[in-house]
Amino acid sequence: MIDLKLLRKNPELFYEAIRKRNYSTEILDKIVELDREWRNYVNIVNNLKAKRNELSKIVAKLKAEGKNEEANEIIAESKKLGDEIAQYEAKEKELEDQMYNLALYVPNVPHESVPVGKDEAENVEVRRWGEPRKFDFKPKAHWDLGPELGMLDFDRGAKLSGSRFTVMFGEIARLERALAQFMLDTHTQNGYIEVNVPHLVKRETITATGQLPKFAEELYTCERDDLFLIPTAEVPLAALHIDEILEENQLPIKYTAFTPCYRREAGSYGKDVRGLIRQHQFEKVELVWYTTPERSFEDLEQLTRDAERILQLLGLPYRVVALCTGDLGFAAAKTYDIEVWLPSYNAYKEISSCSNDTDFQARRGNMRYRTKDGKLNYVHTLNGSGLAIGRTLVAIMENYQNPDGTITVPEVLRPYMKTDVIKPMK
Repeated sequence: MIDLKLLRKNPELFYEAIRKRNYSTEILDKIVELDREWRNYVNIVNNLKAKRNELSKIVAKLKAEGKNEEANEIIAESKKLGDEIAQYEAKEKELEDQMYNLALYVPNVPHESVPVGKDEAENVEVRRWGEPRKFDFKPKAHWDLGPELGMLDFDRGAKLSGSRFTVMFGEIARLERALAQFMLDTHTQNGYIEVNVPHLVKRETITATGQLPKFAEELYTCERDDLFLIPTAEVPLAALHIDEILEENQLPIKYTAFTPCYRREAGSYGKDVRGLIRQHQFEKVELVWYTTPERSFEDLEQLTRDAERILQLLGLPYRVVALCTGDLGFAAAKTYDIEVWLPSYNAYKEISSCSNDTDFQARRGNMRYRTKDGKLNYVHTLNGSGLAIGRTLVAIMENYQNPDGTITVPEVLRPYMKTDVIKPMK
């Protein structure tokens, strides 16, 4: 959530941010108008309280002089003032609630280093690693390879649950499990704390991390219990310390978790809906940091390198792209997308987004830390996929395929898979 005090002090900062993101300023206009009205009521209440305090002094003086009848008249007047104050304070609270609810729809302010642009076409490539494989045969897409191996079954997935669900068998199912184990082992060796989190969370939890109320249509809900299936492990990880005060010497805290993710993927279309690229249910290893404002953008660079390291160990070519203001996620102040090379697209495809959300989630969840000199500040939260399991599996299938339809297992996964090659099921 944006800082409403800062909005009051420097509204142009937020208007400029909204314009860079190509958002309408309508909600911001309403908040500024409500804030003006709220401040008016605050002044009225303060003046009435000051008047009541003066009356209290007069009452005390009159009683000291034995003028009880006169004192009682002043007390009655003071009571009327109290009733008036209560009415204005109720209005104050109503306006505060309106501003808070509107502020939930206002995105984070982009960092000054984020390139300004309208959409993904204006994202900026930062670096590349590895070279796309040059095949001496015509490579197949994973949506053909998997069924031919007898290990990906899109029809049975649809029979069980509808479109964009998949059943995996045999070595492909095992490969997905191996990837999760490999990623978790790698990240925990690099200082991350592994966490097993709930897959159903409360409304307050998913609001704190920015998915509600703006993205309600993307979420799967359990209406009877008012619980939500997580769209990413970022939600429970970035909400672990709601209403807590951490100590500065604890930071940064680095968490990782492997969970299924559930998304409606409303509005997705075209080639992305084929195969495993855009499913309603998929698995992911997530990385979340709690850190300080002074170092959060430096930490974002490290978190991104941690995600990149997985692709390097797997020998998968990729590139890193800095998202422009028009393509930036709602909660993010800065984001790097990591895109892996997929032969079926003849292009790089997103496999991880690594973001610094600054204090945006911390304000929603009241997550703070105590500095060494005793002051309380909001933490900064970072998040990134480390990595999306399904898309990593796709990248291995397509980049490591052989002319006979088998798939070579990357060397780092062989201890988990206990095999060098994935062959058709018998």
